[in-house]
Amino acid sequence: MKRRALIVGVSGQDGPYLARLLLDEGYDVVGTSRDAGASRFDGLARLGVRERVTCVSMAPNDFRSVLYVLDRHAPDEVYNLAGQSSVGLSFEQPVETLESVAVSTLTLLEAIRFTRRPIRFYNAGSGECFGDTGDAPADERTPFRPRSPYAVAKATSFWEVANYREAYGLFACTGILFNHESPLRPERFVTQKIVAAACRIAAGSGERLSLGNLAVRRDWGWAPEYVVAMRRMLQLDRPEDLVVATGETRSLEEFLGLAFGEVGLDWRDHVDHDPSLIRPTDLHGGRADPSRAREVLGWQAEARLPEVVRRMVQARREGGCG
Repeated sequence: MKRRALIVGVSGQDGPYLARLLLDEGYDVVGTSRDAGASRFDGLARLGVRERVTCVSMAPNDFRSVLYVLDRHAPDEVYNLAGQSSVGLSFEQPVETLESVAVSTLTLLEAIRFTRRPIRFYNAGSGECFGDTGDAPADERTPFRPRSPYAVAKATSFWEVANYREAYGLFACTGILFNHESPLRPERFVTQKIVAAACRIAAGSGERLSLGNLAVRRDWGWAPEYVVAMRRMLQLDRPEDLVVATGETRSLEEFLGLAFGEVGLDWRDHVDHDPSLIRPTDLHGGRADPSRAREVLGWQAEARLPEVVRRMVQARREGGCG
């Protein structure tokens, strides 16, 4: 029988890429949003898989809503990608962030436990949970020191998953994913904000781009590769939480230079510093050690930052998705 996957939050960045991957692997795919009737599912449409995904309404923080979808569609695997995903926005909406991430994860876990079915559960974690680790790359044994409401919410959901795995025997795991980008990233995220502005300026818009702290350093990968790690985590004999990253850290200034360089411009001629865009507490650097994922999953990131930026700029100019 064909396996069935339920992707909670299929309309975000990762959901469409994961849906495409699972469809190619022969799955039936069901995707959820809070209001499927009103959602356009643009990401699925841009990847050409909208008609192959069954899209349904589900409120991840409503136990009855989740239980109804689990009972009706009987998935073998559940991928929890839902929740407020912007670190910057979480400072403005901390309560909504915690509820959409931590409460929703808890509701999903409890509903799966209630069904008594052997459902395998993947939870989208974040490298933001580690906080500043200095020069030491974070691995699965590194303690969490979250420095944003978003990171606090993701850390909470991580421990919820660990507790349900240990206390109730659920096959549940968290992928601790560091930054990963794609053309499906919304412009409220700084990476796509930079790419979009660089392309518009190159086309003659005459605008200027305002940014905050350019010295921050992150581990940036390519989202279509990261969803492969998600699926492989649910194929393991035993559930395990894993760090998923490239292992290379670059600064936002480097990202900026690469993006403007792709369109033949010097970013210094078009960018202004805006102190109001600096977060109340921010991570200066984020380093990762993804060696365990390579060992356990046979997975490693192929695209590094220059290639990630090149693909994003090319897609922006050509209207593609990667």
